[in-house]
Amino acid sequence: MEGEKARLFYIDNLRLLMIILVVTHHLSITYSGGGSWYYIEGGHLDALSTLWFIVFKSFNQAYFMGILFMIAGYFVAGGYDRKGFGRFIGDRFKRLMIPTLIYIAAITPFIELVELKNKWTGFSIAGFLSGTGVLWFAAALFIFSLVYGLARLIISRPATVTNEKQLKPSFAQAALLILIIAGCAFLIRIVQPIGTNILNMQLCFFASYIALFTVGIIAYRNNLFARISYKAGKRWLICGIVAGLAVLLVLVIAAVKSGNPSALKGGFTWQSAGYSLWESFVAVAMSIGLVTVFRENFNHQSEFIKAMSDSSFTVYMFHPPIIVAVTLLLKPIALLPIIKWLMLCLICIPLCFAIAYFVLQRVPILNRIL
Repeated sequence: MEGEKARLFYIDNLRLLMIILVVTHHLSITYSGGGSWYYIEGGHLDALSTLWFIVFKSFNQAYFMGILFMIAGYFVAGGYDRKGFGRFIGDRFKRLMIPTLIYIAAITPFIELVELKNKWTGFSIAGFLSGTGVLWFAAALFIFSLVYGLARLIISRPATVTNEKQLKPSFAQAALLILIIAGCAFLIRIVQPIGTNILNMQLCFFASYIALFTVGIIAYRNNLFARISYKAGKRWLICGIVAGLAVLLVLVIAAVKSGNPSALKGGFTWQSAGYSLWESFVAVAMSIGLVTVFRENFNHQSEFIKAMSDSSFTVYMFHPPIIVAVTLLLKPIALLPIIKWLMLCLICIPLCFAIAYFVLQRVPILNRIL
């Protein structure tokens, strides 16, 4: 699998793009409010800026983390095939849960107590488990991997051999996947609407995460990523962007005119049903489209991009204290929030990758797990 991964540069490049979007997403929360983040500076937003941040954050949220779970799922099956249950789970614990524990024990307290100077409220089990920060992703991925490993152990039969007679990508399968994700998301949001979490897990988004993680496993078994036609992939990407943005604007305007915009977030409402369907469409369309377009156009890496790609998980793990420090440092500068967001994106993205590559990945203990 290491050899195959080395040839699939487009997957590494796609993952790199998603990590960059994560950084920009958290900076957008900093300067717009309306989201969960350590530090929110906010500020007065005019109507156009408000609309931009709503569209940017909503559209990103619909697909970027789902793609990361799909990519992770793609490599899970091969990992289990090579290692078996014990080594597979041990490796997943080392790569996912040890960084999570480091984040809980060191990074979260550093941000809260040192950077933000918040008072310590004492220790509690719930508080400790909720301190995963951005590494909720790693904790969730470990749980998904554990479930997959247990299922393989219980079923106890050889993995299916990949061949051309197996599952082939089709429009009907994609449409069915959209409906499944939408239905599950709608039902989850009746009890766990957008904006709520349990131990830092936003279950309202887990329908697409679980589904796309599973899609990644199926894609590995059936070589699906290589079998999507470039023409079809481009159509999905264009539809995901154009139709996705247009429908989002319609949903937001309709919800505002209805006098109950929060109904989009969940509950047994038509707004929540419509938003769930829109979100699942964007998740599937962008996943198909980006995988295909990157496969055809970005299946190569320069030394510079390779260095960035190799640092992507480190950036994901350590970007919170870095961008919090920079935003606090530049707090006295009076600019429009949207201008400040653009400026901080230009500063923080290269800064995070530079610190990750030149500093953090050279720390003896960290370089064994990152």
